[in-house]
Amino acid sequence: MKSYSEVVSAPGRLTLGETPEGFDALVLADMVRAAKGGSGVTVHVARDDTRMAAIAEALGFFAPEIEIVVFPAWDCLPYDRVSPNADISARRMAALSRLAALKAAPAGAPVLLLTTVNAMLQRVPPQEMVSRSALSLRTGNRVDLDVLTAYLAANGYNRTGTVREPGEFAVRGGIIDIYPSGFELPVRLDMFGDTLDAIRSFDAATQRTVGQLKGLDLVPASEIHLDAEAIRRFRAAYVATLGAVTGDDPLYAAVSEGRKHAGMEHWLPLFHERMETVFDYVPEGLISFDAQADEAKAARLEL
Repeated sequence: MKSYSEVVSAPGRLTLGETPEGFDALVLADMVRAAKGGSGVTVHVARDDTRMAAIAEALGFFAPEIEIVVFPAWDCLPYDRVSPNADISARRMAALSRLAALKAAPAGAPVLLLTTVNAMLQRVPPQEMVSRSALSLRTGNRVDLDVLTAYLAANGYNRTGTVREPGEFAVRGGIIDIYPSGFELPVRLDMFGDTLDAIRSFDAATQRTVGQLKGLDLVPASEIHLDAEAIRRFRAAYVATLGAVTGDDPLYAAVSEGRKHAGMEHWLPLFHERMETVFDYVPEGLISFDAQADEAKAARLEL
């Protein structure tokens, strides 16, 4: 497991200068193509979300052949009482799932992990939790609706009447709508009894079908997996850290009952036996930084 200090103090640290995003995108593209003969995962750490988004857009124009895995930071303050935005949580889990899959079976094509200083500093769930929480669905296969809805609830998906945002799902008889992590559009599962008859993508605004899929690979929408083991671990660690629970404690009560609670993500280490960094998800390779990354790191740690 690498810390920020171990990464930034490594020999040959590369820092991109104060240059337009287009120029830096060209430099990054050449670096990614050259790394390991054009295969493997290269990492670039932007100083903030604005810079990361601009570089990602420029890379899409200059190097469309390079797969870009974007790993954003939470949009809330450390130790806040609100949870990160559901879309950001879904994007983070989609990125971690992709990185875990690439580490297990390298793609052979150039891949760039694009992240920020804030995202890099924050610990993430271990790879085995992300990998074992994946669920594959294929048309023609039998699907237990109760098992599917339990999976979605335990992995951070919110049940709603109508699916409009990432990380939501709805059940209406034999139709299940899901907005999976990492997907641009939600999907609709049409059941024929216990058999998955069709998987269709649809427009969240109009609710109209726009495409058809043969299969669906689901990944968690949250960094907390609310299964029985995680709940037991949280309860024990909570008491060990803060002492016996007395009186009304909404967070402890909600988690004990397997319910989501606003801001519970800030207690993430209590749900896992250990935490990792995003660098643990990528093999040894080239890591570059934006200018002023150290200043951004110092400001974040002070906050």
